[in-house]
Amino acid sequence: MGIDIANKHAKSKNRTAPKSDNVYLLLLVKLFRFLARRTDSNFNKVVLKRLYMSRTNRPPVSLSRLIALTKNASAKTAVVIGSITDDERLEVVPKLSVAALHVSQSARARILNAGGEILTLDQLALRAPTGSNCVLLRGKRNVREAVKHFGRAPGTPKSHTKPYVRSKGRKFERARGRRASRGYKN
Repeated sequence: MGIDIANKHAKSKNRTAPKSDNVYLLLLVKLFRFLARRTDSNFNKVVLKRLYMSRTNRPPVSLSRLIALTKNASAKTAVVIGSITDDERLEVVPKLSVAALHVSQSARARILNAGGEILTLDQLALRAPTGSNCVLLRGKRNVREAVKHFGRAPGTPKSHTKPYVRSKGRKFERARGRRASRGYKN
């Protein structure tokens, strides 16, 4: 049996610690690293992995999305490794139990006014060390404005990538690729 030499220097690209030097985040990492090691629960491993993530990979979750996702699990605690933000379009907020890294001021007020509760992740670890009766949620990470500009170059056939233009008007990006009389229409 030989040695896979081609894979000899392959380095895991996954983070093993957060890049941030936020002391509170590092304390949470220490806590969940212990729980991931000492409990048999996959929940703690996933939470730990998400605590390592960059900010773009920890997108916020709005109250409306939170309510929609916990519709069938109202007795459970919704856990978000990121921010929970308010949604002004929402008329009524039901009673919720949430745990998150951060909750915006207006979202916090609305959850508490509805008789809900907001936990920090260390409080959650005391209450549910294995993640029982918890539902782990996350926001959509590909809704950033930057993502719309990724992909095939704008203007090439079959491309739906948003171009970087200083203005959106009659004189900008309206010729080749935008109408059939000028080469082709996407």
